[in-house]
Amino acid sequence: MIHTMQRIVPRSLSGQPVMTYALIGTCCAVFLLSPAAGFISGYGSDDAVRHAQVAYFRHWGVRPETLWSGALRPLFTPFTAVFLHGNWMHLLGNLLFLFVFGGMVEGRMGALRFTGCYLVIGYAAMLSYAAVHPHSSQTLVGASGAISGVLGAFLYLFPRARVTGVYPFLFFLPLRFPAWAVLVFWISLQWLAARADTDGPGTAHLTHVIGFALGFLYTWARFRGEVRVSRPAQATERGPKP
Repeated sequence: MIHTMQRIVPRSLSGQPVMTYALIGTCCAVFLLSPAAGFISGYGSDDAVRHAQVAYFRHWGVRPETLWSGALRPLFTPFTAVFLHGNWMHLLGNLLFLFVFGGMVEGRMGALRFTGCYLVIGYAAMLSYAAVHPHSSQTLVGASGAISGVLGAFLYLFPRARVTGVYPFLFFLPLRFPAWAVLVFWISLQWLAARADTDGPGTAHLTHVIGFALGFLYTWARFRGEVRVSRPAQATERGPKP
């Protein structure tokens, strides 16, 4: 849907979003060291690499059929799986959204609470998908559930902040829209896609929907007694250019 966006950083937020950058850096480092990146020759080539990828993701990713087996180790895999990505597009697509929206949410929540929410929501989103598909042998990896939680939090905290995006269905024109319009449109697409989700290969849209809902509900419960920042004053923009 959105190929490039600009991040809005209010001057009123003190410091840099250290944990947002740390999460992005960790995901990049994990991916570059994995067989999916193709940079480490020790994994071999062709068939050897494919076998290494399957073994790597099955070990560190979430497999619903083993999650409910009663063994302890699979219960930790939702934490490890949130840092794994299947390919370059998967990685870059997720981290673009985290870069655009994560800094403002971290600035409002604080670094520790933001990191805790990110990990807990990412875990819960994967656990919920596994509960819906308990017998699936497919491996679930990616930060999508956790990042969807960040988007849900952003929608509540900064509904009138504006983002710039390039939309294929609008002839790739760079256009600015309120964040609430972009995010509501995005989650609507995820909800429609989640209704067709199966336990086979593909995108687990249900994790997006659950993560988004949890992020929004947590932020509503935590900040409902405080003034929301509907439109940041004296904002500066920086980020990837169209």
